[in-house]
Amino acid sequence: MPVPVGSIPGGQHGPSTFDKLKMGGMMGGSVGLIIGFIFGFTNILRYGPGPNGMMRTLGQYMLGSAATFGFFMAIGTTIRTDSSAMAAEAFAKAQRRPVVLPARYRLPKEERRE
Repeated sequence: MPVPVGSIPGGQHGPSTFDKLKMGGMMGGSVGLIIGFIFGFTNILRYGPGPNGMMRTLGQYMLGSAATFGFFMAIGTTIRTDSSAMAAEAFAKAQRRPVVLPARYRLPKEERRE
């Protein structure tokens, strides 16, 4: 009888913490490049390119924004995914619906604290 893929001990696993760090950095870097382009282009149009020229000034805006946003996105992604099993279990218990029992309900004998 075939064994389901999820129940094999050495089977498929999700991405590691380092993979999530890289993914957050790449996502933040790409968003930072776009924001840096928009912000840098509007500043060049408004104030002029300055002594460095248009391309170098725009590149500085884009790389600075990409590095900053990529760094913080990578850290945030890592912090968000790094949790213990106990914390995940406590969060799951806190999110479930409350149990409403009738007024005359009695616990089974094995669960009573008498």
